[in-house]
Amino acid sequence: MGKALYEESIEKDELLQVCSMYDRQEDSFNNIYFPAENFMGYGVNRLKFFYDMVRRGSSFDRIILSHINLLPIGWFIKKLFPKKRIILLAHGIEVWDPFKTRIRKMLQQCDIILAVSSFTRMRVIEVHGFPKENCTILNNCLDPFLHRHMLPKKDKNLMEKYDFKQNDLILLTITRLSSKERYKGYDKVIEALSVIKEKYPGVKYLIAGRFDRQEKAYVDQLIKKLEMKSMVVIPGFIPDEELEAHFEMSDLYVMPSRKEGFGIVFIEAMYYGLPVIAGNADGSTDALLFGELGKLVNPLDLGEIAEAIVGIIENKPAFTPSQKLLNDHFSYEVYKEKLAQALN
Repeated sequence: MGKALYEESIEKDELLQVCSMYDRQEDSFNNIYFPAENFMGYGVNRLKFFYDMVRRGSSFDRIILSHINLLPIGWFIKKLFPKKRIILLAHGIEVWDPFKTRIRKMLQQCDIILAVSSFTRMRVIEVHGFPKENCTILNNCLDPFLHRHMLPKKDKNLMEKYDFKQNDLILLTITRLSSKERYKGYDKVIEALSVIKEKYPGVKYLIAGRFDRQEKAYVDQLIKKLEMKSMVVIPGFIPDEELEAHFEMSDLYVMPSRKEGFGIVFIEAMYYGLPVIAGNADGSTDALLFGELGKLVNPLDLGEIAEAIVGIIENKPAFTPSQKLLNDHFSYEVYKEKLAQALN
């Protein structure tokens, strides 16, 4: 969003200031989305951040709050300067459940809420009673600096690292393994694979991402119980610069989540040409264009998950996402246009 807002500010000769409570000022030097002079970092100095934001609010026509936790700042600015437009970004789970009365009243002071998915928009309207005409869907987009370098498919060195064979069918999930985020569905995928492992012994499942000790123990125990040790690999964190090679190595991206706000990783996987399986009970439906770009399943139904995996294994070309359809909906250019329409 920062890049799109900066480019719009240049086109309209407007002032843009991006402020972060948690980032430090020096963090702006590595930012590629907008110039460092447009950024202010407060390094977790909450009191100074709050004071400065309220003070600066008088100088700007639009104040965009990037998270619900910043709502008190927007509310305070609105009370002091009623004509200022307060815009809130609603990412997902943080706005799905009922709020305390105080927060609910603050929410009603927002002029616009930009929801990353239709599911999140629905929750904001139904749970919080926010006017539907003021709640707009703004799907996430592909990173404008994401470029496919056409690396070798199934790179030999990477395959050897994980002890994969060239004819193995590799399923990929990229997520943090956390006992608090088990809703991502990787455990359900493991259980579904145990049903088809005898018919498809060449299937491998790579779950990449940081993990906490408790969740790793849980997953290891599940793998042991289902006798899946030879099929499931958990390498831990993968640096951003190595992600493309992992996408190129894989045959299918699967993450039947139950609480996904949108799921940028889905559109990234499709950008690299992978068929995708996602859950049908959250914001993932938007990322898969309600089934036009990928396969949606009941995230709690092991039979559906297994059936979807088998369907793609047996006819991968039929599930390969359309790059044109992907770009028509989730390119940066489309995002920038939708953002401008929503704000104006």
